[in-house]
Amino acid sequence: MSVRILAVGKKHESWVADGIARYEKRLKKPMDLAWQLLPHSAREGEHARAEESERILAKLDRGAFVVLLDERGTNVDSPGLAATLRGAQDAGRAVTIVIGGAYGVDARVHERADFVWSLSKLVFPHQMVRLILAEQLYRAQEILAGRPYHHV
Repeated sequence: MSVRILAVGKKHESWVADGIARYEKRLKKPMDLAWQLLPHSAREGEHARAEESERILAKLDRGAFVVLLDERGTNVDSPGLAATLRGAQDAGRAVTIVIGGAYGVDARVHERADFVWSLSKLVFPHQMVRLILAEQLYRAQEILAGRPYHHV
């Protein structure tokens, strides 16, 4: 399963990069994870949101299953996330997960998303979201493979 993460922001901070690397080493084929970082807008508010959303939309492949991270999205448990990813895989669609910038994304990105996912009702720093996401992708892999990493 090909999973690409589009994230607005700077490169991973060292402590985040170390954590992400830990989970990326554990990912097994067919899980293929790639990160693409898009620059922040130099603008603020709505102007930044529109500019960053345009950059995101330009990078989305036509047939991709797009998952948008948004605290107002659907809150699912880890098995639910695994099932969502399996559905995309079974449909032969690559998965792109979008992490917007500090001002979020505009309606065009929401409309393009196939699934809007909330990690939590809490808001996390973007660097931490990246690490949590890497772990959850590893966890989804293990759930789908029936391995014991995820305890119920």
